[in-house]
Amino acid sequence: MTTIVEKTPEGVIYRAAKTYPIPDVDLLTLLFDRENSNATSSTIINLSAANPTLSLTVSQTRHLTQATSSALRRHFNIGTSGAGKDICSVISTGHYLLPVLFYGIIGCGGVFSAASAASTAGELSKQIIGAESKVLFASEATRDVAVQAAEEAGWGKNGGGRVVVMSEGRTWELRVVLGDGSLGENLIDETQKLQWERITDPEVLENSLIILIYSSGTTGLPKGVKLSHRNVVAEAVIPGDMFAEWTRTHPDFEYRTLAHLPVAHIAGIQGYLINPFYMGGPVYWMPKFSWPEFLDYNKRYRITFFFTVPPIYLLIAKDPQVTDQFASMKVAISGAAPLGKELQYAASQKLGGEDCFISQTWGLSETTGSATIMPMDMHDDTGSVSPLIPNMLARIIDDDSKDVEPGKPGEVLVKGPVVCKGYYNNDAANREAFTGDWFHTGDIAEFRNGLFYIVDRKKELIKYKGLQVAPAELEALLLTHDKVLDAAVIGVDTEDGTNEVPRAYVVADKTKISEAEIKDFVKKNVASHKQLRGGVVFLDAIPKSPSGKILRKDLRVLAKKMDGAAKL
Repeated sequence: MTTIVEKTPEGVIYRAAKTYPIPDVDLLTLLFDRENSNATSSTIINLSAANPTLSLTVSQTRHLTQATSSALRRHFNIGTSGAGKDICSVISTGHYLLPVLFYGIIGCGGVFSAASAASTAGELSKQIIGAESKVLFASEATRDVAVQAAEEAGWGKNGGGRVVVMSEGRTWELRVVLGDGSLGENLIDETQKLQWERITDPEVLENSLIILIYSSGTTGLPKGVKLSHRNVVAEAVIPGDMFAEWTRTHPDFEYRTLAHLPVAHIAGIQGYLINPFYMGGPVYWMPKFSWPEFLDYNKRYRITFFFTVPPIYLLIAKDPQVTDQFASMKVAISGAAPLGKELQYAASQKLGGEDCFISQTWGLSETTGSATIMPMDMHDDTGSVSPLIPNMLARIIDDDSKDVEPGKPGEVLVKGPVVCKGYYNNDAANREAFTGDWFHTGDIAEFRNGLFYIVDRKKELIKYKGLQVAPAELEALLLTHDKVLDAAVIGVDTEDGTNEVPRAYVVADKTKISEAEIKDFVKKNVASHKQLRGGVVFLDAIPKSPSGKILRKDLRVLAKKMDGAAKL
C-alpha cells in the first residue's frame, strides 16, 4: 500500500492510496445485522478464559443486549430525553458479559464511559462528576470503590441507588446497591426488550455521542474524548476490511484473540468489544492481566491474533519461560508506546514462526485507536509505525505551524472519519487541539519511504543546548542491553536551570550492572547531546498506565523529591 504525498494550498498532505467505503449505519446494526458477516447467529463471540463453558453466541448477545437496553430505559430513563445525553460510567474488570452492557447502553441511547479498574475512589469520583454520569456500573471486584466514589461525588449513601453491580457468571444480572449496602433484585427481565434505533442519516451518525473515553493523562489531567457512531464504525470497517482481504488468501486462518488489556482504554474498547465481532471471531476474556495465565491461555486456546503493548512484548522477549505458547500466533501488533527495532525482532522470534513479525500501529483515544496500520501483506523492520490507514489524511508541521519537508520531524496533524468529535465540556482543550478539522496529536514524527516514524511526544521531548532528545530513542537503546529489564527516560533540570538533561530510570540488578556501565553503554551508541547527564536511577518497576504507557509525570514527581532531598 503506497502513501501519496500531495502539495496543496493547505500544506503537504499525506494519504493512503486506497480508501474503503464506510457504511452509513449505527454501530449495533453494523455488528448484528451486517450482510455477509463472518459471524452467524450461532457463532460464539465471547468466552471466559478461565471457564470457556461461560460463553455467548451472537444470538444470545443480541437477546441480552435488548433486554439490557429495556432495563436501563425502564429503571434509569436512559435515552428518554434523546440519544447521546445520558452518560453511563463503568468500572469493571474484564469478563465475557461486559460486551452485553456496552451494547445495551448504546442500544437505549446512552453513552458508554469506562474508568480504569485500578482507579482510586477519588479518581473515579472526579471522573463521574466531570462526565455528569447518570449511573455507575461496577463488577464485584470494583464494587467498593464504585460505592465510595459515588458517595464522594455527592450521590448519597451507598451511591443513592445509582450504583449497579453486574454479574459475571452464567446468568446476566444487574442489581442496584441499596441504601443498606445490600443488592436489590435483578433488573434484567428477558421478556422485555428494547430494539436499538437504526440510524442511516450520515449527519446524525457523524455528530452522535456513544462513547466517552478518558485519555490516560500521561502528560496532564485526563480529558473526556467524544466518539461517535461514525468514528467507531470507521475504525472497525477500515482495518477489518483490510484484514478480510488477507484472509481470502489464507482460508485456513481462524480468528481468536485474548482480552488482557483494560476496557477503559481505546485498545480494549475497539479491540475486544467491537473489532473481533466485526471480524467474526471469539474473544477469550481475562479479568486482569496475569503473566502465567496469559502464557497458559495463549497456548491452550491457540490464540492467532493479538494487539498488545511493549511491556508485554518485553516479557515475551526476555522471559525464558516463553517457549511454544505463541506457536499459533499469526498476527501480532504493538501500540500505545514505541517498540524499539531490537525488541521488535527479539519478541517476533518467540511468536508463531517466520510469518509472524510484529507490526506497529500508532493512534490515540482521539483517533478511536489506530491511525496507522501495516497492511497484512507487508512487513517492516525499520521501526516504523506503519502507513496511514485508508481514508485518513495527515500533515507534519514545525513549531511555527509550517509544513515540514518529507523526512523532517514535526508534529503530526490528522483528519478523517476516525478523528473524535472533540473533548467533553472542555472548550479550551478543543481550541488547543483542533485547527479546523485538523487534530493536533502532540506526537512528533517523520515520514520516510511511505512510512511514519514516531519520534516522541511533543511535550516529552528533552531540549539540551537547543538540541532535541527523544526519550523513546534512549529507552529503546537501553532495552537492547541484556541486563536491563525495563527503562524509562525523562528530562531533568541542571543545577543552574539553564538546561535539561536526560535521566534514565532502569529495572536491573545492581549487582550485575552499574550506573557507570549503563552510562558508558549509552555513550558508545548515541551522540553527545543524548548522554545520561541526569544520571541513572534503579527502580523495582517503571510506573506505567494500564495501557502500557510510561507515566513520565510520576517519574518527574520522583525526580523532584530526589533532587530536592539531595540539596538539603
